[in-house]
Amino acid sequence: MGNESGRDSKGAYNESGQYVKTSRDGQYFSAYSSDPSKPNHERLTIKTDEETGKFSYSYHNEDKSEKSEGSGNCYLTSACMRFFGEKFDDNCNELTILRWFRDNFVSKEDIDHYYQTAPTIVTAIDSDSNKNIIYDYIYENVIHTCIEAIKNGDYNFAYNKYKESILSLEETFARKENQGRLIKSLKNSNIC
Repeated sequence: MGNESGRDSKGAYNESGQYVKTSRDGQYFSAYSSDPSKPNHERLTIKTDEETGKFSYSYHNEDKSEKSEGSGNCYLTSACMRFFGEKFDDNCNELTILRWFRDNFVSKEDIDHYYQTAPTIVTAIDSDSNKNIIYDYIYENVIHTCIEAIKNGDYNFAYNKYKESILSLEETFARKENQGRLIKSLKNSNIC
């Protein structure tokens, strides 16, 4: 691949030899630490399901001795997917800004809470007959509002809006599920 950036029939590479490719339908994205046709490269693959808003990922280190996999649902990603439709890009401006904000301003506790709660919220929204209206609301009133605040440097407003949205959506869509978990954990505690 040399010391210059460029494209081939399957993807693109940069001057450092890192390589990326995306499926034609946009359902997966793979990033390689070096030429994927040669041995000893790291690989991260992210697959998205446009219908459900779910994603999965897999990572392999250079000699494939370490591997990790996972999946999840993110209502912010789901809202963007529905808003952009077929033009959805997991690296769209909105999600890139929100990820930057998350990584630089959101507490670990709030991030952990989001990733524990968001799949339940997405599952509940997806089963609602008004899911498109709900995702439009989330896009306009959470994502767009937070993006504008972040662009204007109003990080406190963005953080508070983010937390408020999690609590509101959790109350609306995950309350029943969370109550079930609480009841189950109390029954297992044998306090009585």
